Amino acid sequence: MITLVGLGYDIHRFSPTPRPLMLGGIKVHETQGLDGHSDADVLCHALADAILGAIGERDIGYWFPPSDPACENISSLLIVQKAVELLQGQGGRVVNVDCALIAEAPKIMPFVPGMKATLAAVLDVSPRRVGVKATTNERLGAIGRGEGIAAFATVAVSLPDEF
Repeated sequence: MITLVGLGYDIHRFSPTPRPLMLGGIKVHETQGLDGHSDADVLCHALADAILGAIGERDIGYWFPPSDPACENISSLLIVQKAVELLQGQGGRVVNVDCALIAEAPKIMPFVPGMKATLAAVLDVSPRRVGVKATTNERLGAIGRGEGIAAFATVAVSLPDEF
């Protein structure tokens, strides 16, 4: 088996209209959500892109194009699930993930256990193999002004030697 690493990043502005804020597959706020074609879960998007990158696949925009009406308002957990299915189709599995959310608000830490459990179930790993942390942007730039939320994700995957 070989181990490969992938990196993902995503950023979304807050929605001008009320919608739930989804982060790591769970609802964090009822009405102050992010703007996007899917549910705009930046953490799931970054994680899916990290998995896809580790196996040399195209990004989530290819698999879930914003122009496709079927993708409108879908759960971003389905996007992560698709990335995991592509990985498993190559005989691979997730080893661990480490994610960071960048936001001035809301406070993320109370939701981390739920995010870890939800993501671990989709990734088919122990929650101990899912790292989720949060930081602010120290009031710098668009994130610092509270205009949106960004996320980074790193993933290690295990694949057969002949991959």
